[in-house]
Amino acid sequence: MRPGSAGNIPAKGNDPGGQETPSQEDDALARRLVEARLKAQLLEEYPGQLPTTLRQAYSVQAASTARWPDDVVGWKVARLPVDDRARFGQERLAGPIFRPMVRTVGHQSETAAEIFDGGFAAIEAEVILELGRDIGPDTNTASGEDLARVVSKAYCGAEIASSPMPFVIDLGAMSIISDMGINVGEIVGPEIPDFLSVPADALTVTTSVDGEVVGEASPGVISGMPFDALRFLIEHCAVHGIELPRGTLVSTGMITGVHDVAVGSRARVDFGAYGWFDVAFEPANPR
Repeated sequence: MRPGSAGNIPAKGNDPGGQETPSQEDDALARRLVEARLKAQLLEEYPGQLPTTLRQAYSVQAASTARWPDDVVGWKVARLPVDDRARFGQERLAGPIFRPMVRTVGHQSETAAEIFDGGFAAIEAEVILELGRDIGPDTNTASGEDLARVVSKAYCGAEIASSPMPFVIDLGAMSIISDMGINVGEIVGPEIPDFLSVPADALTVTTSVDGEVVGEASPGVISGMPFDALRFLIEHCAVHGIELPRGTLVSTGMITGVHDVAVGSRARVDFGAYGWFDVAFEPANPR
């Protein structure tokens, strides 16, 4: 299956029964956040009362997802800001990735990504996992072997993060989660063959922006940090009544850092022997 095709992912209109109905206040906030994204319109302030709990922030996210005109084909996972990890007793957050936001790019090739001009925008080199089977709430995530059975492929990739709110990161986890996890794109690059056998020192990733190296690091073995992110997502989705069908793409978290970009920037994500690709950044257009 072509990466990002998300074979049997149901239409977004299908209601995941485990999700609670958002309050009127949460739905109104979601409407304003979605409207800003669809109109590519910057926000000078958070458009309402900032959520105070993870439950409320994800309620707004769910309401936004229901309002969005495209299907969900993947999920991004990221770490909470350090202060919020202690505050909420949780390490990671999740956000939806929509079908038109997925771009497939080959080795030594370039693709384009849209970002909010004047808003927050960044690129993050990430390992992307593709699920080879449907995931239900009873899926065992206790061990790496359990997770290996549900992953069909791994790719060199990148998340494109952007928000109409330039200050979205400053407000912390509540703003990030409620604003779709600030995802606007998923770049699926070359496949990492035999990914479970890749040694810890074989994956060295370098990110450059406009010809300058801005980060270099290794994710270690793919059954390590990337699988930890997948385990979090499966458990998160089970709690929130969200289905993870075969073909779902999972962006597993930054490797080299969160690197600022702007309209007109060009970034290169280099996975060494496994391939590299470039991303050119364009302004998001109203829909």
